[in-house]
Amino acid sequence: MSGASGLKSRSKLIVYSDGGARGNPGPAAVGVLVCDEQGHKLGDHSEVIGETTNNVAEYTAVLRGLTLAAELKGVEIDYFLDSELVARQLSGIYKLKAEHLRPLFADVKEKEKKFKRVTYFHVPREHEKIRYVDKLVNIALNKAGC
Repeated sequence: MSGASGLKSRSKLIVYSDGGARGNPGPAAVGVLVCDEQGHKLGDHSEVIGETTNNVAEYTAVLRGLTLAAELKGVEIDYFLDSELVARQLSGIYKLKAEHLRPLFADVKEKEKKFKRVTYFHVPREHEKIRYVDKLVNIALNKAGC
């Protein structure tokens, strides 16, 4: 991950992520963008994560986003994603019913403990920064020949 060494704590970071699978399940990748409060890019990350579903890819993207935010010394996180399901499950609005997502959900909740606050927001896929992270997903999958 393009991280940051020697950075001071930053009060608030804005994180955007996307995960996607071609085929659902199929080859999957994640894309993450971390910005400061003014919207300036501080770091991004993309990677292929193997064969999985869209929902697993979305949760994996959140995990990578929180990892990068921690590396960038974030204290409070406003987290934006286009998966309404994942955003609302992580916010406690929807119950988590899919057993295979429970370990990922638990991992996210554990990573959240590194921050004073993490708030999740669902935004449309047309959002400029979501389009950026979606592009990262597709670039990673294309590079891998998927």
